[in-house]
Amino acid sequence: MARWEPGARERLVVAAVELFNEQGYDATTVAQLAERAGVTRSTFFRHFSDKREVLVAGQETLSRLLAEGVAGAPAGAGPLAAVAAGLERASSHMGPLNRDLGPRLEAAVAASAELQERDALKRVGLAAAMSAALVARGVPDPAARLAAELGVLAFKQGYARWSELDDTSGLAEHALAALDELRAAAATLD
Repeated sequence: MARWEPGARERLVVAAVELFNEQGYDATTVAQLAERAGVTRSTFFRHFSDKREVLVAGQETLSRLLAEGVAGAPAGAGPLAAVAAGLERASSHMGPLNRDLGPRLEAAVAASAELQERDALKRVGLAAAMSAALVARGVPDPAARLAAELGVLAFKQGYARWSELDDTSGLAEHALAALDELRAAAATLD
C-alpha cells in the first residue's frame, strides 16, 4: 500500500460508491473501504469522520462555490439570476469523475435510509449557504430561502440529467435549464 500516493480522498469516494452498491451500506466496513482504495484505516480517518461522510465529501466545497457565485452575481441581478450565477460557478468545478459517479451514488443513497437522511441534510446545507448569500445581497429572507431551495432542486435535477448523458454537455447548461423549468412551473402556481 503506497503511503503517500495522491488522490486518496477521491479513491475513497469511488471505493465507497462501489462497495455500497455491491454489498450495501450497512455491510460495508471502513476497513473494506480503505482496502479497496489502497489506503490505511488511519488515512481514511484523516479524510472522513465515518463511512457516511464519504458520500457527502464535497458538500463544504459545493456550498462555498454556490455562495460565491451568488455573491459574485451582477449588482442588479434578481434572486434567481444570482442563484443561476451560483449554479454556474459550482458546475464549473464538476468534472468527469463527478459525472461518472452520479448514477451509482444515487443508487447507493436510494438503498439506504441512513444515506437518504444524510443526503437530505446535505440539501439543507446547500440551500442555507445560498440563502445566506442572497440575504447578504439584500434579498428579503422568505424570497432568499425560496430562491435557494429552487437552486438546490435545479442543481439536483440538472446533475441527474447530466450524469445520465454520454455527450460533451456541461453540468451548467442542465442546471440552468432545470432552473428555468422550475421558474416557469412556479409562475403557474397562482
